[in-house]
Amino acid sequence: MAAGELLSESDRLALDKAIRVAEQSCRFEFSVYAGPAEGDDTRAWATRLHNRLVAPARSVLILVDPARRVTEVVTGGDVRRHLTDAEVELAVLAMTSEFASGKLLSGLQRGIAMLAEHARPQNTLHA
Repeated sequence: MAAGELLSESDRLALDKAIRVAEQSCRFEFSVYAGPAEGDDTRAWATRLHNRLVAPARSVLILVDPARRVTEVVTGGDVRRHLTDAEVELAVLAMTSEFASGKLLSGLQRGIAMLAEHARPQNTLHA
């Protein structure tokens, strides 16, 4: 996670806790990049960051560039089997609404929790 000076030390600890809870809940890995994206194509930058993760197929990367007011979510192939584009869009909408109020940490926490909830494997009952 790269958060630069956008998050305080206590905010980073709270974000780490939210990530741990999410990872335990859905068994996928979460990463957050909060800071300036390189180049004009923020989606391409987020995808490059995602591809550098240890297990990109099982990972979710959230990129937030507050200066550009951009939020990108990149999901790996395994994650996409459990998390639809519509569910990701809902999480982004929830995050950006918090960001608009100046609440970076709570927006990230809310978005991570929503993504984990939707990505959690469904319990099925077999007869």
